[in-house]
Amino acid sequence: MAALAAVAPLAAQEEGTEQAFGAPFLLFPVGARATALGQAAIADGGTTEAAFWNPAGLATLARTELAVHFASTFVSNNTVLSAYFAVSRLGVFGASAYLVDYGSQPVVGGPGVPVGRISPKNIELIASYATSIISDLTLGFNYKMIQLRQDCTGQCAAFPSISGTTHAIDVGVQYAFGTNDNLKLGFAIRHAGFKLQLKNKEQADPLPTRVQLGVVYRLFLPRLRGSDQRFDARVLFDVDDQWGQYSSPEPRVGLDIGLEEVVRLRAGYAFLDSQSRGPSVGVGLRFGGIAVDVARVFFVSSSFDEPLHISVRVNP
Repeated sequence: MAALAAVAPLAAQEEGTEQAFGAPFLLFPVGARATALGQAAIADGGTTEAAFWNPAGLATLARTELAVHFASTFVSNNTVLSAYFAVSRLGVFGASAYLVDYGSQPVVGGPGVPVGRISPKNIELIASYATSIISDLTLGFNYKMIQLRQDCTGQCAAFPSISGTTHAIDVGVQYAFGTNDNLKLGFAIRHAGFKLQLKNKEQADPLPTRVQLGVVYRLFLPRLRGSDQRFDARVLFDVDDQWGQYSSPEPRVGLDIGLEEVVRLRAGYAFLDSQSRGPSVGVGLRFGGIAVDVARVFFVSSSFDEPLHISVRVNP
């Protein structure tokens, strides 16, 4: 249970404040691509990861994509299943299912005598839609069902099974400049919804609603001799703050270099006001219709095991 208490600081909540959020797991980074870029993903897009950062980025999904995103952290194993469909002229729509599994722990009834087990989990179900308003402006929405639950088996008088469910939305826009969309701006409001209630209305906590701005600049490098392929570099920058406060914005920076989508090298830094601040690195590889992304985060001021993120994306 002590490990679960550490979830909130690692979810990028501000240190030294008394604000308690009803679903801090919503601030966990999702997707190896965005995580490797220091979580600077508000102006990024073109993959299913955009559903967890800025749904407007789904509108640039060129074709249908199925994805599995997995993260192993010191306190949980996080798994996402996503399916998004690009339909000509109608836009992009689809859904994601997100499970944060904290494992199980024994309920001890006496000196070293286990009498039951508790299994805390967080669940998020997302339905998304994104489309182009005009050629360079995209708009995206998420509807989200969020549930926190603690299941108990055995003698559970001290830790009874309990669950709480709430609903939220994300909304985002992106605007691209230049003939090759070299510069793109993004804006998103995330996790805006009802308070999460477990036992009674007075006990309900607000969701960690965030306001985020982002920019990405893409520089094309010379083509390879005798080839149509070319290297490019992308620089990403985001700033993030809590809805209604805007007193301690958290910047995030990322660098992405590679040969089109064949191979990508990524690095970033998340300047978070929490123990999860620090650098990140990653790599992305594409083999035909299959892309694999891997990312590792390195905490600056924490003794916790550092997360490993793996994403597999398939374009059937």
